[in-house]
Amino acid sequence: MPVIDVTPDLDARTITINAEFAAPVERVWQIYADPRQLEKIWGPPTYPATFVDHEFKPGGKVTYYMTSPEGEKFGGYWKVESVDEPHGFTFLDGFADADLNPLTDMPESRNSYAFVEKDGKTVATYISTYDSAEALQEVLDMGVVEGATSAINQIDEFLNS
Repeated sequence: MPVIDVTPDLDARTITINAEFAAPVERVWQIYADPRQLEKIWGPPTYPATFVDHEFKPGGKVTYYMTSPEGEKFGGYWKVESVDEPHGFTFLDGFADADLNPLTDMPESRNSYAFVEKDGKTVATYISTYDSAEALQEVLDMGVVEGATSAINQIDEFLNS
């Protein structure tokens, strides 16, 4: 499994996920840069994602929805802050309504994704920071750790397909 560890920290208001992929940094980067590839790994296996907008550049907007096994759609968005190909990117991540408009009453997180080459593999560090411990606790209660872990763990299989 690519995910090595997951550390929620209520005091720091963060979730840190460390993973290692059996592929070079440039190949892992392509997954996030290409919405059709990103759809294969974003969201848990039983909640496939569909990306509607994918402006993967500073100031860009990314919108998507995940579809439950029952057909219910759950929207989300990114506001891309920085892009440092192929080493990482930062973005705000939040929940969206059916029209993919931000839900301002739901937690939003600031995210930093970093990719480093090590012995021909990619070491990834995913950090999500929330405005408050309460916001972090809300997404923890919603299962974000399990969902993110199962999503990230799909990457090696996708790269080998």
